[in-house]
Amino acid sequence: MESVPGVAFLKPGLAARLRSALSRPDPGTGRAPTAGVRLTPGPDGTAGWHVDVQLVAVRRARAVDVARAVRSAVDTHLAGRFPGRPGNRVTVTITGQV
Repeated sequence: MESVPGVAFLKPGLAARLRSALSRPDPGTGRAPTAGVRLTPGPDGTAGWHVDVQLVAVRRARAVDVARAVRSAVDTHLAGRFPGRPGNRVTVTITGQV
């Protein structure tokens, strides 16, 4: 994603990656994961993937253009990686600008 123009970095960024594993909450605590990219299979396991991308964009780029470019890059990657698996759903959320 960082190679897409306008993307500064994926959320959560470097600081969260450096946190100790001991500081993470136990599974099942109800807290949402903070990974920058989450990939989950479709509801029935045979449909496409659901990809949730959270990122920070550079201030000089229009957020809508960055989101569209990221979505296109993810769609292209999934089509090459999993040919013939239709119905992918890509959600791009821009959480901030720098």
